[in-house]
Amino acid sequence: MDTLKISFDRLKKDSWSEQETKNVKLLIDFVQQLMNNHNFDHVLQKFGNPYYRQHNRNIPDGMEALIKYVKDFTKRFPDYTYDVKHIYADGDYVIFHSQITTRKKDRGNDKRGINVSDTWKIENNQIVEHWDSLQAMNGSLRFLFWLIGGRIANNNGVY
Repeated sequence: MDTLKISFDRLKKDSWSEQETKNVKLLIDFVQQLMNNHNFDHVLQKFGNPYYRQHNRNIPDGMEALIKYVKDFTKRFPDYTYDVKHIYADGDYVIFHSQITTRKKDRGNDKRGINVSDTWKIENNQIVEHWDSLQAMNGSLRFLFWLIGGRIANNNGVY
């Protein structure tokens, strides 16, 4: 697989505080390893904690559940990648605005894949909470979202 790399230097903002910069770097490592490198053992070892709360209603709480969800998705779509377009940081919260693609040929095509905004909360250098908003950009992915959208795996709500 041709691994997509998230570039801190391209995405950084001069307005971020020292802590916000640290939070962004933590999440870049997390997302790079989970979503692009698919290095699930590393993610669990480095980022696993008992406090991870999930607001994507299709995924249960806990880092293990997130890893299982992404691992299952990458089995179905081995060229799955997460291309970060923008990063926003506000204190303990970091937002990535990104494009997910499931096929290498769709990378960079804004009419394909999934438009996603992920928000994470960081406390004491730990990822403790996650929210996301997803928009499938093409028909086959809209159908897939429709199929899997009905399973609710946690009671945290979306907000």
